Amino acid sequence: MDMVMKLGAASPVVIFTKSSCCISHSIETLIRNFGANPIVYELDRHPNGKQIEKALIELGCQPSVPAVFIGNEFIGGSNEIMSLNVRGKLKHLLIRANAIWV
Repeated sequence: MDMVMKLGAASPVVIFTKSSCCISHSIETLIRNFGANPIVYELDRHPNGKQIEKALIELGCQPSVPAVFIGNEFIGGSNEIMSLNVRGKLKHLLIRANAIWV
């Protein structure tokens, strides 16, 4: 789990995905549309992908991807990100993390 937390702190926005996951792609696109430039780790292409996926599940991310960190904090998966967006809070979270400037 330490590896996931370190990777999650590497940038204002970090997204763990799988290359074949359309929901992961949608979440990445949503965040990029705000102007953020997330670091994206595709677990099916990462050398430690299985280990990272196991740690994400231990964090409570079910399914394991997408998993989003904003401002060094684990936010959650697609449900949490979409909920924040619908409530108008995702943009503010990205601003507070210095992922975007407005």
